[in-house]
Amino acid sequence: MSASTLVQFGTKHVAKGIGRLTTEVIESGSGSYITMASGRKMLDFTTGIGVANLGHCHPAVTKAAQTQISKLVHGQVNIAFQKPYLDLIKSLLPLMPHKSLDTFFFWNSGAEAVEAAVKLARHATKKQNIIVMQGSYHGRTFGTMAMTRSKTIYSEGFAPLMPGVFSVPFPYCAQCSIATHSAGKYSYGNCCMDPLLQLELLLKRESAPSDTAAVFIEPVLGEGGYVPPPPHYLARLREICDKNNILLVADEVQCGFGRTGKMFAVEHWGVRPDILVMAKGIANGFPLSGIVSRKELMDTQKPGTMGGTYAGNAVSCAAGVAVAKAFQDEKILDNVNARGAELRTTLEAAKADPKTGEIMYDIRGLGLMLALECTPGHGYAPKIQAKCMEKDMLVLTTSIYDTIRFIPPLNITKEDMAKGCQIIKEAIEEVAAGERPPETRTRGQALE
Repeated sequence: MSASTLVQFGTKHVAKGIGRLTTEVIESGSGSYITMASGRKMLDFTTGIGVANLGHCHPAVTKAAQTQISKLVHGQVNIAFQKPYLDLIKSLLPLMPHKSLDTFFFWNSGAEAVEAAVKLARHATKKQNIIVMQGSYHGRTFGTMAMTRSKTIYSEGFAPLMPGVFSVPFPYCAQCSIATHSAGKYSYGNCCMDPLLQLELLLKRESAPSDTAAVFIEPVLGEGGYVPPPPHYLARLREICDKNNILLVADEVQCGFGRTGKMFAVEHWGVRPDILVMAKGIANGFPLSGIVSRKELMDTQKPGTMGGTYAGNAVSCAAGVAVAKAFQDEKILDNVNARGAELRTTLEAAKADPKTGEIMYDIRGLGLMLALECTPGHGYAPKIQAKCMEKDMLVLTTSIYDTIRFIPPLNITKEDMAKGCQIIKEAIEEVAAGERPPETRTRGQALE
C-alpha cells in the first residue's frame, strides 16, 4: 500500500476513540528520529510519550530482545518463575530510591500498574478510599479513569466510575491565586503549602484517615503540565501520610527512569514512597510496567490475587535488563542533565526576548521533562506545535492550559539537541510574529 492508501485504511478501520497527532504512518525509528511511510524523516521530541527513552531501536535493547525471542517468548507468571523476570528485579534493586522497595510485581501498562497499586493499598490497609491530585493522569482503564483529573475527556460519558476517589490541589504556583495575588510573597521557592492544608481539611471533612488507604501522586505532574512540586512539599506530604497511617504511592510512569535527571523523580526530594509505580521507559518500548513496595506489604496478598496472562513478559523483561545496563554503561543521567540545561537555556532566552517573551508565560520541569506554558487565551501552544511539525520535528501539547511539553530521548546527542532547540526557537519566533499555521489534528489536546 502507498502511504496515502495506508492512511485511508487506518481512518476506516482503526477505532475513532484513539486521538493522534498526525495521520502520517510511522515506518521506522532510529535514535532520535522516526521515518514516515511517505519518506519524511522527523526529529522526535515525543519518544512515544516518554517511552523510547533511550531512542528508537536502541542497539543493546534490540539485541537483548532478539536473543530472548530465540529462547522463550512467553513464560506465564502464574505457572513458574522465568529468568528474565528475576534478572530484571536483580538489575532494578540497586536503582530503587529507597532500600525498603525490594519486592516487585510486573504487568503490561502504566494503568494496570496503577490498578495493581490500588489493589495492594486497599488490601494491605483494609481501607478503601484513594486521594489523588488535581491535574493528575493515571490511566484510562475503568479504575484509573476515576483517578485521572487532568481533563474530562478521559472519563466523559463513562460514569458511574470507581467510587472512593477524592482529589486535592497539586501545588501549581503558576496557576495559584495565592501566588499570583501576593506580590511575590509566595512563589515556587516560598510556597504557602495551602495544598497541604486542603489535604488535611479533606481528611477531616470527606475521607477520614481510618477510611483512607493511600495518596497517589506523580512526583512531577505529567499530563497536567510537567509541574514539579515546591521544595518541601513532598516531605510534608510524607509526614501527613505517616501521621494518619496512609500509604504514599509515587506514580513514576512518566517521570521515572531518568526523565528528570535522577533515576526516579522522588530522589530530588529524598522522599520514600510506600509503593512506586513504573512503566513507559522501563523497557524502551516493549510493553512492561510494575510496582515495587516493601515485602511486608506485598506479602499481605494471598497467592492468586495478582497475575495476568502477559504480566512480566519474558522478552519485555529482557529488554528491561538491557535498559538498566545502558543507564550505567552510557552515563545516561549525565546526558539528561547536560542536554536538559541546553533546552532550558533556549526556552529561557526566548522568554527573555521582548519579541517572543510576550507569548510565553511559564517555563518549568526537570532534566528532559520540560514544558513551556504560553500566555493564556490565544492558543499559542498548538500553533508552535504545528510550526515545529512543519520543520520536521514532533512535539506534544499537554494539560488544560496552553502548554507544550518536550520529551526528547535521554541519550539525544548535543548536535540533535542543538537542531531541536533551533527549530523550537524559530517556531516560537514565527508564532510571536503573527503567523497562524493550521493546527494539528489534536488541536493542542494532549494524548495522555
